Amino acid sequence: MIISRTPLRVSFVGGGSDLPAFYRHEPGAVVSTAINKYIYITVNEKFDHQIRASYSITEIVERVDDLKHQLIREALRLVGRMHAIEITSISDIPSQGTGLGSSSTYTVGLLNALYAFIGRFAGAERLAREACFIEIDRCGSPIGKQDQYIAAYGGFQFIQFNPDETVFIDPIICRADTKQLLQQRLLMMYTGATRSAGDVLREQSANTERDQTRRQHVRRMVALAHDLRVALHNDDLDAFGEILHEGWMRKRELASGISSSQIDLWYERARAAGAIGGKILGAGGGGFLLLYAPEERHKSIRAALPELRHVPIRFEPQGSKIIYVEER
Repeated sequence: MIISRTPLRVSFVGGGSDLPAFYRHEPGAVVSTAINKYIYITVNEKFDHQIRASYSITEIVERVDDLKHQLIREALRLVGRMHAIEITSISDIPSQGTGLGSSSTYTVGLLNALYAFIGRFAGAERLAREACFIEIDRCGSPIGKQDQYIAAYGGFQFIQFNPDETVFIDPIICRADTKQLLQQRLLMMYTGATRSAGDVLREQSANTERDQTRRQHVRRMVALAHDLRVALHNDDLDAFGEILHEGWMRKRELASGISSSQIDLWYERARAAGAIGGKILGAGGGGFLLLYAPEERHKSIRAALPELRHVPIRFEPQGSKIIYVEER
């Protein structure tokens, strides 16, 4: 039996520049961190020759090709395990439509566990690259690359997406007390609304490809990612909230489903209660609302958003890892 643990993520600024519609023309960039919320994948040898995959439903099939779960099917094909295997998963956070990169986290963790199961080590670069291949190329998901890379590498990272399809990962270097203060000033609130990212991202990609005004918004979001990196390297948090706010204002313009009247109302109430900046995580439309505010304003912000659930988070320094191996 193998168990992998892979972190979910919070992306601060630059989201959308990791889509091919943008980075194939000019480099994209995000600032993102892994968090201490995880997806656990267990892989075990099955007594018979069948394949059992348990997620929201349970599939028991004779052949890999018969699996309905695309990510599991394509991961098994890629790794080369075609029979006598059982795969299950557990997530700390609802795994669909919450904006924390759960699909990519699942794929990275699944690949890590499968490689360990067949006795092979897979490093972070391979896990991220192959997860992108499975999700984007094999399954046709209209997503970007940032989620796979932060899930594989972990940590607090500046990630650059290049036109030649390479991805550069550079840690955000700042003092430990700066990182600690940033964690203390963040509030992550669950809206209770989930959505499918696919339609939003398809529209966003099309708009970025053909609309120069929207492309300019993404270009400015990339510049904000660079600005945030420099500020954090200088241990300066003064501009963090304003950068988050400008990034969200620009992201809202990229596609029709990114925000809503209800999300805008929550954000306005949070700002009135003392939040300096914030954003909906992921593609938008629901999931988690991330806010940045002085600690003394957190109580007022939570009181202003009684219908939202506060979920404490901390940064996670490690990416996907194997946490249990039982050899028989």
